[in-house]
Amino acid sequence: MMLSVKMDAPDLVTAEDGGSLLLTASGAWGIRQSDSCEKLIEQAASQPAHSTIRVDLKSVSFLDTAGAWLLQRFQMEQAEQGRDVKFIYEDERFDILLKEVKRSEIDNPPEEPLHNSFVTYLEYVGKATRQLGNDTRDVLAMLGAMTAAVTAGVAHPSRMRPISIGVQFQRSCMGAVPIVCLMSFLIGGIIAQQGGFYLRQFGAEIFVVDLSGILVLREIGVILTAIMVAGRSGSAYTAELGSMKMQEEIDALQVTGLRVTEVLILPRLVALMIALPILVFLANLAALVGAGLTCWWYLGIVPYSFLAQLQAAVTVDTALVGIVKAPFMALIIGLIACMEGMKVEGSSESLGRHTTVSVVKSIFMVIVVDGVFAIFFASIGF
Repeated sequence: MMLSVKMDAPDLVTAEDGGSLLLTASGAWGIRQSDSCEKLIEQAASQPAHSTIRVDLKSVSFLDTAGAWLLQRFQMEQAEQGRDVKFIYEDERFDILLKEVKRSEIDNPPEEPLHNSFVTYLEYVGKATRQLGNDTRDVLAMLGAMTAAVTAGVAHPSRMRPISIGVQFQRSCMGAVPIVCLMSFLIGGIIAQQGGFYLRQFGAEIFVVDLSGILVLREIGVILTAIMVAGRSGSAYTAELGSMKMQEEIDALQVTGLRVTEVLILPRLVALMIALPILVFLANLAALVGAGLTCWWYLGIVPYSFLAQLQAAVTVDTALVGIVKAPFMALIIGLIACMEGMKVEGSSESLGRHTTVSVVKSIFMVIVVDGVFAIFFASIGF
């Protein structure tokens, strides 16, 4: 059996009181009565001007955020015209609602449109710069927290949570092998076909093997794999942590005394840093297989000749250059994904936005990190 609570209709009585205007509110002032409440406030605002307006809320039977917002908006509109509006009430809950609504209005003032395009551009650049600084600070803070968690895990190995690391490794590595190998196989074939198409004009088809081997092992293999991992595992990390935050599961963990860094973030980062080098190695093999088959079919280079030329063109150091980058890229992807997941607020729109931002930032930083490594290896002649 369901019980329904009947709420009185809202009312607002206007009266003169010693040179000031007295508004006596009664009934329910909630979201369901918002239309009626807004009309009553508009009628009150049309009254002759008074320097002081008092709003008596003692007879109000129900007040929620919508009603408090209407009253607070009335107070702000009258204040802009030089009038002082005071609320009279006995219920402390009214005080909490009115102050909270007033604080939200002050913290988030409406933005006035800027008609100067140059000023608008400068404002956009300033906001983007400030956001970049905030993101850098958050990533460094998370990196510091993870370092502290790893240090504690070394001192107490039971805190490293090997089962959680294993579960995350299975999701981020073993589940990604098919798509990573398939994409790398196709990319390797495309590189060989395009390189052979142009080099064949100069009678240098054999150097397609050098091109494919060096390009795949040093750059394409690790970049392509990192981008796929950012889109697959990075977005999953952001969505998982964001969903947990929306459902207040992270708050529950903190209340029970568990550290979010150790329980949720560290296993994901460790698993991703182990998984990405393995995926890069498998992606390199798949890309070379694709390049070899393409050379055999399109250029007539038999597998034996392909392997012989590949062995002469590349060394173990060439393969290590790409694999060495993988843990650093995995760390960047994991930090950004977890950071964006912890920023999710209480709406599905926020979850989708931060998931998208996580993937975009991760891909951008992967390319930046690869460029930094390219400069570093070139400077040491490696």
